[in-house]
Amino acid sequence: MASEPGWVRHAIWWRLYPLGFVGAFPEPPSGPVHPGEHRLLRVIDWLDHAVSLGASGIALGPIFLSETHGYDTLDHFRLDPRLGDDSDFDALVAAARARGLRIQLDGVFNHVGRGHPRVRAALRDGLGSEAMRWFRPASDEDGRVRLDTFEGHEQLVALDHDEPAVRGYVVDVMRHWLDRGADAWRLDAAYRVPTAFWADVLPQVRHTHPGAWFEAEVIHGDYAAFVAESTADTVTQYELWKAIWSSIEHRNFYELDWSLRRHNDMLGAFAPATFVGNHDVTRIASRITDPRHLPHAVALLALLGGTPAVYAGDEFGFRAVKEDRAGGDDAIRPEFPPYGPAPDHSDAETLRLHQRLIGLRRRHPWLHRACSRTRVLSNRQYVITLEAEGEALDLALNLDDAELPVGPATVLDADPASRGLDGVVAPHGWSVSRR
Repeated sequence: MASEPGWVRHAIWWRLYPLGFVGAFPEPPSGPVHPGEHRLLRVIDWLDHAVSLGASGIALGPIFLSETHGYDTLDHFRLDPRLGDDSDFDALVAAARARGLRIQLDGVFNHVGRGHPRVRAALRDGLGSEAMRWFRPASDEDGRVRLDTFEGHEQLVALDHDEPAVRGYVVDVMRHWLDRGADAWRLDAAYRVPTAFWADVLPQVRHTHPGAWFEAEVIHGDYAAFVAESTADTVTQYELWKAIWSSIEHRNFYELDWSLRRHNDMLGAFAPATFVGNHDVTRIASRITDPRHLPHAVALLALLGGTPAVYAGDEFGFRAVKEDRAGGDDAIRPEFPPYGPAPDHSDAETLRLHQRLIGLRRRHPWLHRACSRTRVLSNRQYVITLEAEGEALDLALNLDDAELPVGPATVLDADPASRGLDGVVAPHGWSVSRR
């Protein structure tokens, strides 16, 4: 079993995309965002909400100087002026620490923006230059130098991860922001980077910052092998994300059961990073078209083994669809209003549900490594026992028009229709219990 910092056992992230959250990208209708607006400070106003939600940390999307959306970095050592400056980051760290919240940063280390100074130097100085060593060049049929890109995106120039200077640079960037108060890193597009690169870089960072935690974005493949080879602490559990919404939406719990068997195997080696929404996917409230079944997804996120993250807005029942077009991510990365009353179109009951179930998880930290055991399985009805450290809880999910018998138990939480029933879960209901 992979080791991880002790604090991660209790970690529950509130994840947000800062540039969108503060209205810095895309530009608001009122006009462009000007440097010096210190918009990152608006995140501080929402920290009390993160605490009331039950989160133990905030996971920030990219905050470094970039050309557009944050993933086309121009300077990893400089805060994006659309957000503010170093003093604003320091203020955010101090405000988070005062509330007991940790901070995760988004490290875009697979590629840089085409406007990055080193890219410009490489194209100016040509093959054999010091700057060119940072990239993977090739000549086209006309003899012009081309630089390898990230999955065909011309504005995202891929780094050469075999280059020692690139490895040293990433180590320096990570240490710089950990020194400034960050606790963890999300490794963007980690699946596109050789595991040998991470196996070299991450131990160097841990040597000076042993409490740091590293979450690698891996969409597909052998998650356990990636963790073992890269030395990352965890990977994003996209397989489970898909199984949760798909099994609920299509009334097929066999898909979820299959994925949870694989999830159990992973938990024997590491605690996967679990989620039902993030800045790259359609909102869970839009994926699950029957609103009676949205709580089922929330319950799974709250109780399944791993390190869970709630994407900002999901707790309010936000709806938005990711589209495969320019600007197709904008709807799922909206601006949030100044903290105060709940945002427009928010669902108070969904917020209360998140608070209750995250609170339940906080009271049972052993769920971090809990494996599931199937008790009842059909297309529309599912009961699992979550077990670890001699503790156990039952989660019952019912998508059917008929009641789901679960037997006598002490109910810890349930949908309103099921609370008054003895030993059964109401149609389209759910419950968490202890036998």
